Formats: sequence, C-alpha cells, structure tokens
Amino acid sequence: MNIFAYLCREARKITDNSLKEPMDFEELSKTRNERLRSFLEMLGLEAYSMKTDERPPVEAKETGTIERNGYKIEKLFFESLPKLYVTGNLYIPRPRESSSPAILYLCGHSQNQKHHYQAHARKFAELGFVVLLIETIQRGEIRGHHHGVYHYGFFQWYSRGYTPAGVEVWNAIRAIDLLHSRKEVEPGKIGVTGISGGGAISWYTGAADERVKAIAPVCGTATIASHVCKHTIEGHCDCMFWINTHMWDLTDVGALIAPRPLLIASALRDWIFDIDSVRLIYGKLKRLYEAFGVPENIALVETPGGHSYHTISRRRIFQWFLKHLKGIEASLEEIGDIDESPEVQESPEALRVFQASIPKDEKVTTVHEWFVRKVEPPEIEGPKDLEAHRKRLVKTLLEKTFAAFPRKPCDLDVEIELVQESGKWLGYLVGFTPEEGWRLHMHVLKPIDERGSSTLPLLLFLARNARNLYFGDGLLANFGASWARAFVELRGIGETSWGQDIQWLLRRAAMLTGRTLASIKVYDCLRAIEALSSLGWIDKERIALMGCGEGAVTALYAALLKGGLASVILYDPPPTQDAPSNPDGTGMAIEMLNCLKYTDLPYVAGLLWPTPLVFLGPRPQTYQWAEELYKRLGPPGFVAHLKDLSQGILCCDKIG
Repeated sequence: MNIFAYLCREARKITDNSLKEPMDFEELSKTRNERLRSFLEMLGLEAYSMKTDERPPVEAKETGTIERNGYKIEKLFFESLPKLYVTGNLYIPRPRESSSPAILYLCGHSQNQKHHYQAHARKFAELGFVVLLIETIQRGEIRGHHHGVYHYGFFQWYSRGYTPAGVEVWNAIRAIDLLHSRKEVEPGKIGVTGISGGGAISWYTGAADERVKAIAPVCGTATIASHVCKHTIEGHCDCMFWINTHMWDLTDVGALIAPRPLLIASALRDWIFDIDSVRLIYGKLKRLYEAFGVPENIALVETPGGHSYHTISRRRIFQWFLKHLKGIEASLEEIGDIDESPEVQESPEALRVFQASIPKDEKVTTVHEWFVRKVEPPEIEGPKDLEAHRKRLVKTLLEKTFAAFPRKPCDLDVEIELVQESGKWLGYLVGFTPEEGWRLHMHVLKPIDERGSSTLPLLLFLARNARNLYFGDGLLANFGASWARAFVELRGIGETSWGQDIQWLLRRAAMLTGRTLASIKVYDCLRAIEALSSLGWIDKERIALMGCGEGAVTALYAALLKGGLASVILYDPPPTQDAPSNPDGTGMAIEMLNCLKYTDLPYVAGLLWPTPLVFLGPRPQTYQWAEELYKRLGPPGFVAHLKDLSQGILCCDKIG
C-alpha cells in the first residue's frame, strides 16, 4: 500500500462511519453536550465560554452611517476578544418595526468583502431583516492569516490545535451576542448564511450556537473522503477545516444543527466541493431529520455552473429565511433577486470602518500565535509528581493526539525472511505488519560471540534512509559489541517512502483523517518494539531506542508511550514542535495533532526519567529544562552527552 491510498482508505472510513445509523431524538439529546464539546475542542474553542452569561457584553463602536431609501447602514467594529477587532456593516430596514429577525452574513474569500457581498445584505434588509455582515480575519480591514499551512508552511498549527475556523466561529458567536443586544433585533429569530469560507463557517456556527435558528451554507459542503481522495483539499483554505481529532465528517456537524432548519446550496461543477459528496451528506442528514419528524426542515438546492451563487440559490435562501424566521410563505417570483447595478452599489471606501488607520494595538495579525494557548513547562517536584503527570499526559495524548491509533491492533505477523552471517554478526531480515495493509522491514544484527547467552540487550535505530537497512549507520560505529542492534524502516523510509513533492498534500490530508505523518511513525515504532520483543533471544527489559532529526521526535513520543526502555539516544533532535516548516511541505514533518496544548519535545524528554537520556553531539538549548529535571530528580536517571557512541559502551553497560 502507498501512503496516499492509505489516507484515502482512512478518509473513506470516516465518511462511511459518520452518521451510519441515524440516531433518534432521545440519543441525540443525551449526547449533544458531549458531541458539542468535542466539536468546540476541534475548533480550538474549549477555553472559551459558550455560556452567554459568562461572556462580557459586546460593545460595538459606530464609525459612520449611510442613509438610503428603505434601509440604513451602520459602519461598526467590535472586539470579540481584547484587541481582536471585527469589522462589519449593520443593515437596518426602514421604516423599522419594533424588532425584526436578523441575518448574520459570513463572508467568503473575496477582496473588499463588505463591498463584494453588499447586494445580499441589502436584499435581506429590503425583505425586512436586520443584517450584520462581518469580515474575516484574512480579508477584512485588519489582515490576519487563513493560509498559514496552505501558503506559509505553518504546519505547527496542527500541533497547536489551531485552525482559523475557530477564530471565525468565535467572531460569529460574538456577532450574535451583538445582535442580541440590539433593540432592532428579535433575539429568538437569527439566521446565518454565507458562501465558500462563509458557507463552511455557517455550518460550524450553526452547530456551535443553538441561538442560530436557521442556516443556509452555500458552496461550503463536502465529505472528508472527497477532500482527500479527489484532491479537493488542495484548493482549500485552512479555515475550511476543524482539527480532526475525533475523526468527524460534516454529517457529524450537521447532527449538531438538527432539527433546526438547514438549507444546503451547492453548485453542480464546484471545483472544490464535489456534488456527489454534497448529495451523500444531504441524504444522511435527511434521514436524521426524518427521524426527528421534521423532514421539511432540510433541503438541498443544486445550481448550474461552478463555485458561485446562482439566481436559484439566492432566491431559495431568501425564501428559506422568510419562511423559518418570519413565517412568510412567498414564491420565488415574488421574492426576486439581488440588485448589483452600479448605481445602487456603495464603494469600498464608503463602507470602510477604519477611515484613517487600523488600531495600533490590534492582535488580529498575530491571532494564530495566541488564540490557542500553548502549554507551559510542567511543575515537577519529585518522582511521584512526575509519575502522576506522565500518566495523565499519556492518557491525554492517546485521546487527543494519537486517537487514530487502531483500537484493535492487527496481527504483527512477524517473519524472519532471511538469515545471514558475516564476521562476528548474525543478520536477520525481519518483516512485520504494523497496520493492516502495510508490511515493514528491519535488519536485526546479533553478535555471534554472545549467542550462547539466553537474552541480549538491543538498540533499535530508526533508519534515516533506505541504505540503513543494509549498510547500517555510521553513527553506530564502534557501539558496544555486546549489544544487538536493529535498523527499522518506518513508513516513509525505504520501500514505503514517498516523494517530497507530494508531502504538502499528504500532511494536510493526514490531518483530515485524524493523524499526521509523525504520529503514524510513532505507531510503527511501538509496533517494531513489540515485534522485536517477540524474538526469544532479545531481552525485553533492555531495549534502547535511537532517533535522529525527525526520527528523534518519533523516538521521544514512542519512549513516553511505551515506558521502561533501557535508554533513549537522540541525535540532532528538533528544539520544538512549535516551528514552521517549508512552505511547500518538504523537509521534516514533525507536527502531531494538539500536542502543544499538552507538551513539547523538551518536556517529553524530561518526563522519560528515570530512563537514561543520551544526547549524541550538540543538543538544542530548549532541552536544558529536561536536563535540569533529571539532575533534580537524580539517580537512577541520568543524562549523558557523547561525541560518538564508541563512548557509549560504559553508558550501555550501566544501563544493563
């Protein structure tokens, strides 16, 4: 199996298993809070209160008004969090009723968003809705980043558990808070709609906030399987996706919306949203709405052409909100369409909120650095503290970072495929199956002089390249001759390797399937240790592990999860997982979902105590924390610094 076929297989599993059997009303009600917590966590919102009485009021500041026949436009901004500015236009119908239903319009990825989408807001206002159109952090008046991973190589966003979708949903929730505070708005009748990125955030906001009473996402619907297997992920901004920790599909998001009215509008030839997957999602959710007894509360509108609105979708959306928020049944002919004629359009300058300059204290530009809080170093006073913290961390990582590990490991099917002898060594080519569909190999060398011993200690070396399997690695030159050694090819090395030219796609696709290339290798490493332990002549209590560069990350996490290794040897370990990658996805792929919410590489290293920790060559300064922890806790744990492993004979003998 190749890596892309594997990710497609796992993506299809997610899509196939999502809402496989419609849940009944009672089950949905019982599990909604738990499912909502999971979704908010995948958006990076778990630290933000979803209870309206726990949030401070939104204080919008008006910077100007535009009076027009039939409506007024207020130009305003608010802070969804301190210094996180959101700009928008509020359309208020004239003459105004005592209060009116409201629409929150969420923008797609167009430039000059308030200008580009104004005809939609104006039409809603003409139909009697108060409309708040808010801009995104990427294309608003203050520019943040949506394309961190997509354009800039910010793959550490996955490690942080950060997605710009989380910020956009939070801004939308706070915009709803603002609408609730306005005397012009009837609070119990708020709808959400938008196209493309705005369509996706319409889904997510409707799922996250029950105050939304009707939702109409446009060109923002597709399955995980279609995104991965049909490559549509390649055209998508990072804001289109949650961090898929719990391996959800969009139908799981839709289940949080049900039974509230949901109109899905999609184009037949959308280049980034496959219509077959739209129909699949609609079909599954339709059965769910039928189980609720309200099949009329969900509809699908298909329009000709590509990724865009159509007069059909626009009119149906206006009709949908009139029915579900105003109780008005109107024909499409009566409703009409938007008017984009130049004479009724406001200029971008006229709609601009900050006329002179943007606030100097803004934190929009850097929101990706602080919106999801990175973990602080753990406070470890003694061995009991360390043991308790390590136990909690391992449990958390298995749930939040390595949840995609197979729940029922497949048969390892360990087989010695070749036996060799050369000089003082016996060699074994060992094949094993870490996960269904994959066959990996390692070359195990056993010192002949020690073959009379009942068991031997072994150093497991994570191969850096395909040559390691046959030729070994120069880093192990003169390493203790009484130790066996094994060179293992994890996925991505040797016969299962993939080209760097596809790695950008693989890294993004892997996240959608609930894993990363790095977490896959951690699983392979754990299974390699298990395979070696099945060989009767290897001392299970004296297996050391060595990783270099990217492999050092694998070694650290595998050692943490496995526990009880004889030693961990690191050569050129990365200083942190909170570092950008190459924009094209090449180079080290060391991100792991959410890990930086809970730990980082130097903290993992420190938590390995009392396992001896060996740095081969220079180590990054960040590991000073781990070394100081080892010194504070003392024996039997120790840290060694070696120029080469010929110095490590004594170290290994101490371990043994």
